[in-house]
Amino acid sequence: MHKADMVIIEAARAITELNGVTSRELTPAITVLQLFLSSSKPVLRFAAIRTLNKILHFLGNEGPKTSDPSKYIRYIYNRVILENATVRAAAVSTLAKFGSLVESLKPRIFVLLRRCLFDSDDEVRDRATLFLNVLESDGTVGESVKDEPSEEPFNISAVSKEVKPQPLTEKKIQGKKPSGFGVSSNGVTQSVDTYEKLLSSFPEFSGFGPLFKSSSPIELTEAETEYAVNVVKHIYSGHIVFQYNCTNTISEQLLENVTVIVDASEAEEFAKVASKPLKQLPYESPGQIFVAFEKPDGLPATGRFSNLLKFEVKEVDPASGEVEEEGVEDEYQLEDFEVVAADYMLRAPVLNFKNAWDSLGPDCERIDEYGLGVRESLAEAVNAVINILGMQPCEGTEVVPNNARSHTCLLSGIFIGNVKVLVRLSFGIDGPKQVAMKLAVRSEDVGTSDAIHEIVANG
Repeated sequence: MHKADMVIIEAARAITELNGVTSRELTPAITVLQLFLSSSKPVLRFAAIRTLNKILHFLGNEGPKTSDPSKYIRYIYNRVILENATVRAAAVSTLAKFGSLVESLKPRIFVLLRRCLFDSDDEVRDRATLFLNVLESDGTVGESVKDEPSEEPFNISAVSKEVKPQPLTEKKIQGKKPSGFGVSSNGVTQSVDTYEKLLSSFPEFSGFGPLFKSSSPIELTEAETEYAVNVVKHIYSGHIVFQYNCTNTISEQLLENVTVIVDASEAEEFAKVASKPLKQLPYESPGQIFVAFEKPDGLPATGRFSNLLKFEVKEVDPASGEVEEEGVEDEYQLEDFEVVAADYMLRAPVLNFKNAWDSLGPDCERIDEYGLGVRESLAEAVNAVINILGMQPCEGTEVVPNNARSHTCLLSGIFIGNVKVLVRLSFGIDGPKQVAMKLAVRSEDVGTSDAIHEIVANG
């Protein structure tokens, strides 16, 4: 860290720790810390995160006790919108403390926490889910999630002895070396567990079996439009459920009988089997619409889906909140999205690729060679194949040295049906930038090895 950066960080931290500091005096310090959040230097990013978390922790403890606690809510929620995932998670905890301690703010906090359910980060979504459940049951948030280091000594007796099942981790096979397969550390399983509880509570989807994977939200509307909609793809063995997360951003409107008309004419292997519309979508109160399709069981069916939001609009008097009885039918065109082969693969790192490769053995191995055409570099070709397969790069092999003429990339994953898969990619590039690739696949099932080759061939 440069000495000047250290001085700036320490000055910003000192300002935040001053007694009686005003918001006008605090703003420059916050701005500087925000800039350091995007620094290329990890030490600077860590220092900025730690200081911002300290501010949020302090606000959560002291803000609700002030004469006008509501004035802090916008600042805290802005951290959810503007900052990185670590700070966003801390801001969710702080909002929840306000909702727990200030009864008059609870409805407003509910709205803000529900928005956080659609965050791209698992930790933020999980905290929002936890605190919504706590607040709805009239519980006290207290110190459910601590964002500051504790001065108390560690007490092992206070640790829960409950062991949560991990359905996708490897079961040891007699006579074979453990392959080292594990669930990706990006929180996929935890997110799937949350979604599975939600979806299984609906009779329409309860018979679909275990949920294999849920995608990250895909935005279907532009920013700052009348209606904000994103979609999450929930993958089952023989079905797929699209969860449309919708927000009405117009205060003078109430939407009723809200549904999404899905055109699957470019997804011939899918057949619609169920839908769950929304009765109402009030202003700034997120809601969910679900549409389910049947697909060939256990196969990576793909396709493109067009989407049209349909609803009845009723005018709302902004002064009184009264809703007009008569409404008008309306619709709103959403962006298309695709179901791709990578949706059927979970990223699952292995601790030792060679051991994992040897443990699977050659029985279900498939090897073939492919021409990838003209590419700007080997790195471009490597990234393209990784994205097509949706697998986890192992041992840093996704990084291609500058000006390399050949490269080997190792990938691991779990294919739909909970089938372990390993891939060894060997790339070469010639003078005219033509890239050739040798693909070796090992899995627990020969059909899966063939499917991986088919995905690459069609990609």
